[in-house]
Amino acid sequence: MSTKSESALERARSASRDEIPALLYETDAKTLAALIENPQFHESHLCLLLERKDLPGEILEALARGKEWLRSYRVRRGLAFHLHTPRLVAMRLARELYLMDLVQLSLLSLAPPELRRLAEELILARLAQLPLGQKLTLARRAPARVAAGLLAEGHPQAVAAALDNPFLTEAQVLKVLAQEETRPAVVPAIARHRRWSHVYNVRLALLRHPKTPLDCVLAFLPDLTQRDLDEMVNSSVLSARLRQYLRGELVHRGARGVGKPMRRKS
Repeated sequence: MSTKSESALERARSASRDEIPALLYETDAKTLAALIENPQFHESHLCLLLERKDLPGEILEALARGKEWLRSYRVRRGLAFHLHTPRLVAMRLARELYLMDLVQLSLLSLAPPELRRLAEELILARLAQLPLGQKLTLARRAPARVAAGLLAEGHPQAVAAALDNPFLTEAQVLKVLAQEETRPAVVPAIARHRRWSHVYNVRLALLRHPKTPLDCVLAFLPDLTQRDLDEMVNSSVLSARLRQYLRGELVHRGARGVGKPMRRKS
């Protein structure tokens, strides 16, 4: 090791508390490791260090092995959120995060997909125990899977908030409608929602759902493509009442002498 390198390491190990902030932006991993060993190195310094996006993974892994640092929630959070933290370490630390930090992590676009998915699963596992106020906050701000989980729970206020969630996707709405049991408030809310009631595939799912209000069924029928109308009118799994309305729509189109053109809205 060169004299210059030895000098840098010694400076890092012996720097005063006031001198440490200037050393937090060193690029050499060994110098940073020596800095962390400094008795004057404080939790506040570490939190500043964790804000560095270019922090080497070996430093992050070393920090994750330091039990004294992991007593701090701020440090655990900083490590879980850092993009260079080893995946398994980040996933272990994610299990200790508070609810709204999990929401932020689940929406962090640069985080590994498996880490975001774990954050979603941890939120979903806590839903049943949450008070209504927290559920409403999640319904408005959480990612698609969590919004769909709250939609499926069926609390009227949470249903309304979840349907307005900008992250909610067509795929998640269709999954909720495909569930064998749906709560009373869910299907009518989707069928009358200003956005989802105009998505063609959602309309198809609503037409097949026994809890869709009749006025919505009748409003959706004219927008069915001829192909979907022909397919549904011959489906034995649909109710006799719905097939009757479908046949009525066929008769109406036949009287006009034209088939209904496709109009898929999303």
